[in-house]
Amino acid sequence: MATLFKDVYIADGSRTKAERVHLLVSKGRIAQIIDASQTPPAADKIISGRGHMAVIPGFVNAHTHAAMILLRGLGEEAPLMEWLQNKIWPVEDKLTPEYIYWGTLSAMLEMLATGTTCFADMYFEMERVAEAVLGAGMKAALCRGITAGAPGKIERSLSNNLDLAKNYHGREGLITVQLGPHAPYTVPMDYMRSITDAAKTNGLGVHFHFLETKGELDNLGMSPTDYLKESGLLNTPYTVLAHAVWLDPKTELPDNVSLVHNPCSNLKLGSGIMPLTEWLERGAVVALGTDGASSNNRLDMWEEMRTASLLHKGATMNPVCVSALDVLRMATYEGARAFGFAQKGMIQEGWFADLVLVNLDKPHYIGVNEENLAAYLVYAGSSADVLGTMINGRWIYRNGEYPTLDAEEIMIKAREARDAITR
Repeated sequence: MATLFKDVYIADGSRTKAERVHLLVSKGRIAQIIDASQTPPAADKIISGRGHMAVIPGFVNAHTHAAMILLRGLGEEAPLMEWLQNKIWPVEDKLTPEYIYWGTLSAMLEMLATGTTCFADMYFEMERVAEAVLGAGMKAALCRGITAGAPGKIERSLSNNLDLAKNYHGREGLITVQLGPHAPYTVPMDYMRSITDAAKTNGLGVHFHFLETKGELDNLGMSPTDYLKESGLLNTPYTVLAHAVWLDPKTELPDNVSLVHNPCSNLKLGSGIMPLTEWLERGAVVALGTDGASSNNRLDMWEEMRTASLLHKGATMNPVCVSALDVLRMATYEGARAFGFAQKGMIQEGWFADLVLVNLDKPHYIGVNEENLAAYLVYAGSSADVLGTMINGRWIYRNGEYPTLDAEEIMIKAREARDAITR
């Protein structure tokens, strides 16, 4: 079935200005884009924008722990290691596969309603997460968090992660799988080498927390450059470094390495501010993420875009750095390509129709036009403006409804899981 977005604005991270167009979606892809002054093509379903709607690429939340919505509000206003050791890890010990399944689905309700079409998730019981993703028709980059512990724990976790890749990597075009060593302070160097060797052998990427805090840098035991080289992270098919707050932007990174900026989580935990401006000036691939809802408290990519742009303008005293287009590209295309999703994150003919429909018929969009739409979206817009979220040409969220999910059941089950782990 073909869907026509008639007379809408389109904007993405590659366009210096928006365009007013008719946009046709067919067979899961963007089939045609023509100027709004021309006769629109025929379609089974027509959504008439009348110049009061925008279509933008779906957001890619490039670093999160979806099921941690069940831990939201625990251990507020504490530094990272105190928060992890005293509040988070003890409660995580109570999580079951079922709790993680329902927690992930609840996070997906939140993400879909705010325009996220794909999320990169590092957690446990990832087979259940994959089932949730496939059932909803959402996209995700999944890895099993690998940490040291009792003898044999790392080996078992790595084996589980490889089984996840064998069973789900590429499934229905919705899932990519990475290996997920947690961080330098939870995975010894010898094991890091074995994990990156496994990534190379199996053609998989690696998703890794790196230098989130100053303490992590101080206790690394070597320079970050030496760590990246000795661990093998620079030689995998692709590596995604989450946070990288304390990674010097003079560090030479090969093309296979991407960074993920998580501004709100880093600010809330007092971890510091990533030197984003310098990384962008060097042409590094930087995506945008929320981190988990237990540290950020939100899974809202609109807030991450606005925060990322304003934070670095203030920190550098430079109002022209980290533009609206920069953060829009980071929140969409850069996250998609970092995790191996091709033809996603731009409004182009032939690309996947992973799209967000935005309501411009609101007071805070008065004055919007082709020249300033990206700035309006980033600085004035919010997740409350989302009318619908489409993935592969299929509505997954539309006008408060979830066609592929039972939101009422999910909320009931997620509340039960939260009660069980916090008693």
